[in-house]
Amino acid sequence: MEKKSYTFLEIKQKMVNYCVYQDRCHQEVEQKMWDFLLIPEAKEEILLYLMKENYLSEERFTRSYIRGKFYMKSWGRNKIRNHLKFKGVPEKLINSCFDEIEDEDYHKILAKLYEDYYSKIKGLQVYQKKSKTIKYLLGKGFEYEEITEIIKEREEE
Repeated sequence: MEKKSYTFLEIKQKMVNYCVYQDRCHQEVEQKMWDFLLIPEAKEEILLYLMKENYLSEERFTRSYIRGKFYMKSWGRNKIRNHLKFKGVPEKLINSCFDEIEDEDYHKILAKLYEDYYSKIKGLQVYQKKSKTIKYLLGKGFEYEEITEIIKEREEE
C-alpha cells in the first residue's frame, strides 16, 4: 500500500489536531510524527511550534494523566509513576505533579478498594484474604505502607 504524502503545513495541522484532541506527552507526538517520515529539522520545527503555541505541554499532560488514572481508574501512585516514566516523562516533573491527587482522596479510594475487594473473597482464612487483597492493591500501584495503614485502621474499628 502506498503512503499518502502530506505537505509540511498539512502535517503541522495534523499534529495540532492530535494535541488538541487530548493532552499528549512529547514522546507520543514524536512517535506520531515518525509516521510522516519527516526530516529532523521539520520535526523540531513542529515540536517547537506546538510548545510555543501551548498545544503541547508536558506538565499539563502529566497533570491530566495523573488525575485521569487516579480519579477514573483508581490507580495508585506507583503504577501512575511507572506508566509516565515509560512515556518518557522526567521523574522530577512526575513528582511535582502528584499534588493533583488530594491525600484525603487517595486514602478514601484506597480504603474503598480494600473493602470492596476484601468483602468479595469467599472461603478463605482471614490472613489469606488479607494477603490476596494486599497483592491486588499493590498491583493497582498503591504503596505497601499505605495499604498496611488501611489494614491497621480496619483492625482498630
